Amino acid sequence: MKPGRIELDYVAEPRRPLWPGLAVLALSLAMAGHLAMRQHSVHRDIAALAAVQGALDLTQPREPSKTSDEELKQAETVVRQLTLPWSDIVRAIEGASMRDVGVLNMQPEAQQRLLKLTAEAKTREAMLEYVRRIAQTQGLSNVYIVSHQVQADNPSHPIQFSVQASLGAAK
Repeated sequence: MKPGRIELDYVAEPRRPLWPGLAVLALSLAMAGHLAMRQHSVHRDIAALAAVQGALDLTQPREPSKTSDEELKQAETVVRQLTLPWSDIVRAIEGASMRDVGVLNMQPEAQQRLLKLTAEAKTREAMLEYVRRIAQTQGLSNVYIVSHQVQADNPSHPIQFSVQASLGAAK
């Protein structure tokens, strides 16, 4: 078995002319230059309009809108709430904790700088001892019982009570 004969063609294909490709390249460069100049012109016009608008805004007095006043009040309320000494409040409540007393609700009021607690105690003595402990913690002052009520529907008859304290004053 004899390998087949290989025929090689050493003649190169004729080259295509370069001028159509060069023409497309030149046209593309001209369009890119035109668009760059146009973009520069538009940016210059926008800057001029912004300067005129800024000058008009400075010469015309603006009245504060009611929505901005309301938004400002809401923002102040949020800031007051966030700037409460949360770690001190929690630390004071945890430091005064007792086995016979459970805290049901803790509600700080930032505007009045008050802390309102709702808790439940097994006995009257436990309730009074808990209030005394809270009154001795740092960061709380003017601690007093706002209300109390014996839970008659519960077989162990716990006392549910509310305590109010002022925030921020150290003892």
